[in-house]
This record gives sequence, structure tokens and C-alpha cells, in this order.
Amino acid sequence: MPRAEQPYVRYVALGDSQTEGLGDGDDTIGLRGLADRLAEHLALHNPGVRYANLAVRGRLAGQVRAEQLAPALALCPDLATVVAGVNDVLRPRFDADEVAGHLEAMFAALTAQGAHVMTLTFPDLGRITPLARPLAPRVSALNDRIRTAAGRHGVVVVETGHHPVVTDPRLWSADRLHAGPLGHERIAASLADALGLPGSDDSWTHPLPPDGTPRPTLAAELRWAAAFLGPWLGRRLRGRSSGDARTAKRPELLPVRP
Repeated sequence: MPRAEQPYVRYVALGDSQTEGLGDGDDTIGLRGLADRLAEHLALHNPGVRYANLAVRGRLAGQVRAEQLAPALALCPDLATVVAGVNDVLRPRFDADEVAGHLEAMFAALTAQGAHVMTLTFPDLGRITPLARPLAPRVSALNDRIRTAAGRHGVVVVETGHHPVVTDPRLWSADRLHAGPLGHERIAASLADALGLPGSDDSWTHPLPPDGTPRPTLAAELRWAAAFLGPWLGRRLRGRSSGDARTAKRPELLPVRP
């Protein structure tokens, strides 16, 4: 893989809860997440890099476009990540073309301004929790459209969905909807590898060593549904979102502290 020829100095992250960092820290001690971790990779080789994170949990792809694209363009990034669409997949009404259209609009605007743009494909959620198996065709359809849209604008697609390790439960938080610290670390490493940053490689694709973790039991599935799926469905029925009244955690370009 070609190595990065020059350091990026303005990195802006757009997206939803994964980019905000849910599952990696909390609202008391602060969230870290894949974008923070990628910014730290960048800062290792260019201490002058500045980083903004506009992502807000619960946002649909259309909301990310409506709320975050203009502020992102105003920051004139030379590197941007756009990761959105899973919240759309989880809604009763899902239109893969509509979601991809919002993503492509962001790809087009950011690349037209000169940014190097990166995005991800998503894993089969049914391999993370059996109750999500009916969503597999939606995820596949969205991934196909992401690849097509990205190809039209020179956007780099990191194929996280292809590797078996991405559905290892140890990479996910207890809610099974967000990556845990190790998962966020692996996603950041995949982006660093795609950028060709010094010291990066494909080790993020390697499986974790066996630990004898038993397969989830029916009782465990029911406990998960009560603790996480039930409250999530309740918010949807009330027209609420976990991101209501929330704003971006890092709306300005700031220096990166390890």
C-alpha cells in the first residue's frame, strides 16, 4: 500500500454515535472513539494536526448531511471521514438509495473542496446479535451503494465488513450496537492503514486469540433485549433519539493531545 506522501493538518469527522465515540468511554469521563483514535495516529507523525468531530449520536444520514456538512466545509479539511447509515438501517422504513444519496452528496461536496475523504462498510449485524439477522439484506444493499457512490468521487472505502474479526463480541460494547474500546481501536487502525501512515499495517484484520468465551444463551439474549433493545424501541415509538438536544463534542479544529 502506498504511504502517505504529506501529513494532513485539518481532519474533520462527520457521522453518528460510532464517530462520536459511544462504547469507548462514557459521558462522565468523556468519549474517545474511532475518530479520536485516528487523530492520535495522525498526531504521532504530525504534531501540528488539528481535529474536529461534528458527529452526534442517533443521527440519520440525512441529518448528518443537513447538520454537519456545511460546518465541515467551513473548516476546510484536507482529511474527512464520513460514517453514517446504520441508524437508517435500524428504522422500519429504509431506502438504501435515499441513504446513499445523502452520503454521496457529502462525498461530492468534500472532495470538490479538495478533502481526502474516507468511509467504511458495515458488518452483518446478525453475526453480532441473532435478533438482527433480518437486517442483513439492508446492510448488504447499503454497503453496495456506498462502494458505488465512493467510486464516483475518489473516496476511500475501508472494507471493515469483510473480515471475520469485526463480529468478535470482544470488539463490541455490551449494547452490541456500538464498538467497544478494542473495536474503536481496530477501526482507527484500519483507517490509518488505508491512509498509509507510517507504522500502520493490516494487523487490524487479524483474529483475536481464543479465550473460550461461550456462545450466548437464550437467557443472555433475553437479558440483552430487556436492557438495550427495549429502551431503544421505546425511544423510536415516542419519536425520541439518544441525540436529542445534543451537539457536536468538538466543533472546532483543535490540537490533538495523545
